Amino acid sequence: MPLLRLGVSLQPRWPLDDGASVLRAARQAEDLGFDHVAVGNRLLDSGFGLDTDPIVLLAAVAGATTRLRLLTSVLVAPYYPALVLANQAATLDVVSGGRLILGVGTGWNPDEFTAVGVPARERGARTDDHLAAAKALWTRRPADFDGPYTTLHEARLGVPPVTAGGPPVWVGGHSDAALRRVLRFGDGWYGTGADAAEVSDIRRRLHDLAGDTGNADRLTLASAAFLTPPGIPEVVSPPGRPLGGAAPTAASVADDLGRLAEAGLTACTLWLPVAAEHVGKAMEWVADEVAPRLT
Repeated sequence: MPLLRLGVSLQPRWPLDDGASVLRAARQAEDLGFDHVAVGNRLLDSGFGLDTDPIVLLAAVAGATTRLRLLTSVLVAPYYPALVLANQAATLDVVSGGRLILGVGTGWNPDEFTAVGVPARERGARTDDHLAAAKALWTRRPADFDGPYTTLHEARLGVPPVTAGGPPVWVGGHSDAALRRVLRFGDGWYGTGADAAEVSDIRRRLHDLAGDTGNADRLTLASAAFLTPPGIPEVVSPPGRPLGGAAPTAASVADDLGRLAEAGLTACTLWLPVAAEHVGKAMEWVADEVAPRLT
């Protein structure tokens, strides 16, 4: 694949009577040269796909692949106690050989926050607390941490990560608070449906918030993007403008991706609003028709 690293979301509603189908799709993505696969974090039925647990599913994908990077897109940090989040992520980092990218966000769904017993108004503060605690557990043995929601005293994480400093963290969100979180805790920013103008604006805002520290220069800029290849029917409406417009061609999709890369995006996750049985065909179209135009 070209400089703009392309990945695929494993979000379609895979058949429950053939759980291995999603693993076959991940292996196909690896064989076709994709950079990563991504799994979202919904606890209740979203209507957009099969809402699996991202850590569990990506652990299975790790065992079925050898090179593919594994992205949580995104894991809702406040749903998890900080110690559980840190240990699960470190475990997946180890069993995957350092292939995990921990995409995190604050979440938004009021029904899910009520169901897990976490006040939605605390989601930003809890995300900051949990990321700071996880970083402490990944980098120090023993670790001490005293935050508003997490207290650790001489804590030794059960599974130290294989990646020095812990798995890379991509922080989602577009607000100033989210971008400050990227600069404080993240190795990258992760957007949803961002176009080239928005990527340029995020890049500018990160540099403005970082000031003279140079802290923004180290960050990866990544985003999910929506794509329905020609000839493949949609089963849900994409929640944003699709790559290539309403009638995409390989050229128009490559043009949009090229503009994203010129704006500073270095990784793009393709969210395919198609039936599970068409995911393989969609990935093949991208690999055969679009990717060669990006080199």
